[in-house]
Amino acid sequence: MKVIDEQFTEHSAMGVRQMVDFLRGEGYKAGKKLVRRLMNLMDLRAIYPMKSLSKGGWVKYRMPYLLRNLLIERPNQVWCTDITYVAMEHGFMYLYAIIDVYSRYIVGWGLYNSLDASNAIEVLDAAVRRHGAPEIINSDQGCQYTSKEWHETCDGYGIKISMDGKARCLDNIWIERFWRTIKREYIYLNPEDNAIDLRKGVAHYIDYYNTRRYHQGIDHQIPAARYAAAIAA
Repeated sequence: MKVIDEQFTEHSAMGVRQMVDFLRGEGYKAGKKLVRRLMNLMDLRAIYPMKSLSKGGWVKYRMPYLLRNLLIERPNQVWCTDITYVAMEHGFMYLYAIIDVYSRYIVGWGLYNSLDASNAIEVLDAAVRRHGAPEIINSDQGCQYTSKEWHETCDGYGIKISMDGKARCLDNIWIERFWRTIKREYIYLNPEDNAIDLRKGVAHYIDYYNTRRYHQGIDHQIPAARYAAAIAA
């Protein structure tokens, strides 16, 4: 699973067939059924979305993509959220995160051992309590975000919901780039043995990312400084 995660992080357009070819080329015995099951377990649904994952809410709660040609010029205008698989020495966890697009500031995150909608809502609730509600929140079409509970929570905060086009991971490019960054700079270099150490390590890295790491995508500014300056203006 670690090999799949690393390859998908570097080449996020890979589907099941391409992943099978890659793994076989690397000497692994891999069939389509196994790779499909592992990719679903790892929540790599931006490239290989499975309708059954949304438990019937897929069509009813699927929303249009609102960010195309949108000028993002202030904090809390647009947040993006997603979930990624994180390997440990023994087992794995799911990392949920929300990024403010204007500043690239991580406004909320959480580590969980399941893909429940309640986890996504808990992370959103904490972010809103700390920073206020955004105007728009963008996600993929995963079952957490096509759930009735997610939509009711966002409606309660007055947040407009935007969703990526099916199999269009570039629609949520800001959070995808954060996944690549945290995996390259921390997760792959420091495989933790347990969830407690992983949570401490992720917290330390996100604090560094937010408050001390200069970000090329925002003119080499620090996310927290850019966010705070715009809020205070």
